[in-house]
Formats: sequence, structure tokens, C-alpha cells
Amino acid sequence: KKYWIYMMQSANGRALYTGVTNDLLRRVGEHKEGGGSVFTAKYKCHKLVYYEEFGLIDQAIAREKYIKKLSRANKEKLIDAMNPNRVDLFEQ
Repeated sequence: KKYWIYMMQSANGRALYTGVTNDLLRRVGEHKEGGGSVFTAKYKCHKLVYYEEFGLIDQAIAREKYIKKLSRANKEKLIDAMNPNRVDLFEQ
């Protein structure tokens, strides 16, 4: 089984959401449809800009907690290292 942590970004780039899931495509689809979480629906975080894959749920949850504690600048650095153009990775 595989697990992912991921970051969704709003269209204007102001809001970032970090989550964990066992089905990345399904979960991102839920966010894009306006569901998935109150935060992503409210701030329209519909663009997948970052993700990491894990083999153990404990690892994924620990990484999610770590990323959530990072400063905005450090979250931006993570995203830029993987996706400098901030394209929607879901579309790829």
C-alpha cells in the first residue's frame, strides 16, 4: 500500500493546504470538486503543487505534521524544488 502527503494551492497562491491520503488521485479530485476539506473549499485550493510518496502510513503522517509546522517560506522552498513553475501536477 502507498500513502502520500500533498500540498494544494489556491489560484492566487495565497493559501496552501497540506494533507495525507492513501489515494492521491481520488483525494485531489475531491478537492477540485469543492469537497475534501472545509479549508480547501473555502480558499479554493484546487491546484496540486507538491506531493511525496511513502510506503508506511506512520511515515506519511509524521512528514505531514513536520511540513505543517514549517514556515511559509520553507513550504515554498519544498514546492519550488519539485515544481518551480507551480503547474498543477494533477494534470500531468
